This record gives sequence, structure tokens and C-alpha cells, in this order.
Amino acid sequence: MNEARSQNHDHDPSHDEAGPSRRSVLWTAGAAGAGLGLGGLTVPQAAAATPGTAGAAHDADATPTAKGRTMIGVPFERRSTVRVGIIGLGNRGGSMIDLFLAMPGAQVVALCDPVKEKTARAAKKVTTAGQPAPAVYTNGDHDFAQLCERGDVDFVYVATPWDWHFEMAKTAMLSGKHVGVECPIALRLEQLWELVDLSERTRRHCMQLENCCYGKNEMRVLRMAHAGLFGELLHGAGAYIHDLRGLMFDPKYYEGPWRRLWHTRLRGDLYPNHGFGPVANYMDLNRGDRAVRISSMGSPARGLAAYRKEHMPADDPSWKESYIESDRTVSLVQTAKGRVIRLEHDVSTPHPYSRINSLGGTKGLFEDYPERIYLEPDQNNDEWGDFGKYAQWDHWLWKEHANPPGGHGGMDYMLVFRLIQCMRLGLVPDFDVYDAATWTAPVPLSDRSIKANGAPQEIPDFTRGLWKKARPGMDSEKPEE
Repeated sequence: MNEARSQNHDHDPSHDEAGPSRRSVLWTAGAAGAGLGLGGLTVPQAAAATPGTAGAAHDADATPTAKGRTMIGVPFERRSTVRVGIIGLGNRGGSMIDLFLAMPGAQVVALCDPVKEKTARAAKKVTTAGQPAPAVYTNGDHDFAQLCERGDVDFVYVATPWDWHFEMAKTAMLSGKHVGVECPIALRLEQLWELVDLSERTRRHCMQLENCCYGKNEMRVLRMAHAGLFGELLHGAGAYIHDLRGLMFDPKYYEGPWRRLWHTRLRGDLYPNHGFGPVANYMDLNRGDRAVRISSMGSPARGLAAYRKEHMPADDPSWKESYIESDRTVSLVQTAKGRVIRLEHDVSTPHPYSRINSLGGTKGLFEDYPERIYLEPDQNNDEWGDFGKYAQWDHWLWKEHANPPGGHGGMDYMLVFRLIQCMRLGLVPDFDVYDAATWTAPVPLSDRSIKANGAPQEIPDFTRGLWKKARPGMDSEKPEE
């Protein structure tokens, strides 16, 4: 998130604005150019075409034959120390390294970024934390492959611009490494299927590191939902609504400027994971229910052009860009059980930050931003109740770490803590490659639906039928150390 400010209402939303923030530039891109406009980067061929276009679409829709056994329920190998390699050391990677270094049982052994100054700053953090000097890889855009091939790396963390996520995750798994990627994990359906197949074939976990799933409110609602307090679940909503206009036109923030350029290529929901992930967890998607189709509509693209007209000089390179991304994308996802999930995306119009984060059932509902709740029999007078009175339902992570360090209200810390804990103790991860693919599928499918005037698009069953079986997920029990 800052792209996002606070990920928790108890945290002042303005707190993170000046410092490193969520999905900022994490891999260096050159000046805007043709095609993807990432000049200094040699963009992977698969990423060079716009998601959702014709071509590979029909192949992506078909369920490919499995090339390995499922990764559902597969634990990590137990280890006393988790050796981490980090690819991308900009705002996100450069701040997340602090949490890896603060985590007992984790060691940062290798760093990669083509900007040597960023790598040097991160390496200094490692030695200052009392760990041995890490290996560094700064020799061009593809030097990350050398990091992945190291024999002393257990987990690769990818925090780069979106265009590179698929290739880096693929390279890590083919090199025998577990991998966690900032969202979205890939941009095309065929890429999502390839990551699923590679995870199964290599027996390596490929995870969408969705920090919003670890938010305090999200985890409380999760436990309440699973305890039946909302009754039978019927509907939910999630979003990424965040005014990024100033940051997207800031040449020092999104280098390249890679993020703004996505608004010249795609009309759908560019960033569904923050909203979709938590609601998918509430409803146990891929664990007894699944997302089956999505229908999307989008407003006209006006916000970025209006901002440019008001704020950018006539000779700014952005005047060569034509924006097509809908300012507000609204999608409806239906599940196999008939539930409905609303997803929204808007980063180019004025609006207070919101992820909506809503869940409703036969006994009432919760809505976030601001947080409020209405559950029978506790509330029965048409007035919202106090969500703070349900603190007894906090997840054990938040009871054990009441005031966690790190950004976004502590959810970043919770994500890293739980990841390292699962790897040290040899536990099944809280979410897997099937969740990563499901949460990201709205990127290409919403684009396709908008171009088809809102026609529903089928969401692939990345589990190949195994979603029907209930299994654990984010609502974990505290493990014995």
C-alpha cells in the first residue's frame, strides 16, 4: 500500500505517506519508451502483450493437464534458519528487509537490484543487524537468476514492478526455491497456470504475499465468520481505492514510470488482491467453495488526463500517453455456493483510502472504512455496533503481538513472522499457489469482461477439483515451537 497508507484504522492513514510505502518502485526501470515503456528493462516476452487480449486467451481458459501432484496441504521442510534472498530493493523491498532482519530464525544471505546504490544500502542494513555480509547481484536486469541458483537460499522474496513477477517466480522455482511475490503475482491467465504447474512439478511453494490478509480487522472478521457469528455467509466486498495520482506522476517514486504506464494498456482491475484475498479467506475459497465467474464494468478513463492537464508541464513525457484504464472498475464475482463478492479498483480519482472489507450473512454484517458491525442478537435497533467489543475474537497472532513493528498497522510484520514460522517449523503455509492464482485472475478477466460489455468470464479452477474439500487456511492454531 502506499500505495497504501494505513492498513488498519487504529493507525493514522497519513503516517506512511512520507516514508517507504507498499507497492512503490522496487526495480529500476528506464525512461518511458515504446511498448511497455520500461526502457532500461528487457521485459519478458509474455508480459509484453496486454492482458486479456485475444491470442492465447482460449488456451488459457482450458484446464491444462496436471504435470505434478497437488501442493495443497504440503508443508515446508523444517529448518532452524530460513535463508532469504531478496530481489528488488526499492521502497517496498528496501523496507521489508528490516522485518526479515528483525525476525528470529531468518537470515538475509543475498540481495539483487540493478541499482547498485539500493543494493549497497540494503547490504549495510544486513551487517548492521549483525548478520554476515550478503552476496549482492547488480549486474543488469537478469542477474536475479544468479541469486536464485545459490545453494544457500531457501526462500526468494520478489518485490519488483509487476512486469517481472512471473519470470522471477518461475526462475526461483526452477532453481529449487520457495518464492513469495508482491501482488499481482502475474498478469495473464496462461502465466497463472504455468506458476501452478511449476509449483506442483518442482514441489516448491509459490505464494502471493498478500499482507492485507494479516490485518487485525481482517483476521478478527475471519475468526468470527468461521465461528458462525455472521450465520450463513452470503456476500462480501473488497477493494483498492487509493488516490495515487500524485505518486504516479512523480518521477522519483514510480521509476520508469512503470505503474502509470499500466493505465495505457488495460481497462480492468489492475490490483484486486488486497480486496479479494481477505474476502476469499472469509468464504473459504479453494477450501469448500470457489470463485466461478466474474463480470466487470468500468467507468471512462478521465482522472489521470485531468491531473496531467492541471499539474504537468507541456514538455513532460506523460503527454505522449493515452490512458484507457477505467477510473473506477466494479466487478461481481460469484462462487460455486452462489455467494457474491464485489471488487472495486480506483487509483486515479479523489477519494479517501478504502479497501471496503465487508462481509455479510444471515445474522448480520461487518463493514470497514470506518469499521462498524451489525450482528443479531447484539444489535437489533437499526444502529451500527462497536466492532471494538469483539476483540476477544482476535487471531492468536494479534494477541501474541499486540503492537507489532513495521508498516501498515503491523500487517507486514505479521506476514513475515508467520512465513518464517511456517518455514522453521515445517508447517503448511497459510495460503498457496492456488490462492495466488485465484486472487490474481481478476486482472486479465476483468479487462476481458469490460471489453465484452460486462459479459461474465469463467474463472479457472486452479485446484483441478480439489476445492471441494474443506481444509485449513488463514485461521490457524498457534503452533508449538
